Formats: sequence, structure tokens, C-alpha cells
Amino acid sequence: MINRHSLKAILEFVDQKGLSEQTLMELRSEFPDCHFTYCMDDDVIFSKAYAETSAYNVYLVDSRAHCSTLTDDADVASGVVFGEVIADEDEAA
Repeated sequence: MINRHSLKAILEFVDQKGLSEQTLMELRSEFPDCHFTYCMDDDVIFSKAYAETSAYNVYLVDSRAHCSTLTDDADVASGVVFGEVIADEDEAA
């Protein structure tokens, strides 16, 4: 499980470095017991992100059962999904 201190450090690291495959490789090295996934935010189907930024949304993964699922419970999270947010052209103008 990811403790809240580690989760905070993970989010601060991504805020500082920016969301990229390189950043996730560094996170995997720093937090080897945690699973990290990077995708487009519109590929994620879940009711509410754990955290939201203008560049990405954060979802938590619960891997206690046979299949991993998304969760809003940080106390059972074993992984993090970063969903990259791309602003619509209408919003960017």
C-alpha cells in the first residue's frame, strides 16, 4: 500500500518534473512497490479523480483482489494512474 506521505511526494515529484514516461521511470525506481500508469485522461472511466491539475488527473489503483480496480480510498492504493489532460482548442483560445 502507498502511505499518504509517499503519495504526496509522488504528486509533488510529477508537478516538479512534468508528466512523461521518463518521470514515471524515475518514480518506478524510487517507489519499486508501487505501480505507475500513464494514459490519456479520457481513457479513464471512474467517478472522480483523487487529485486534479490542469495537466493531468490522478487516480488510485487497488490491487488487493485478483484484478486491479480504481479506488478513491488512498489507504488501500497500491498504484497510481496519471491521466494526461489535453485542453480542447476551444478552451485554449
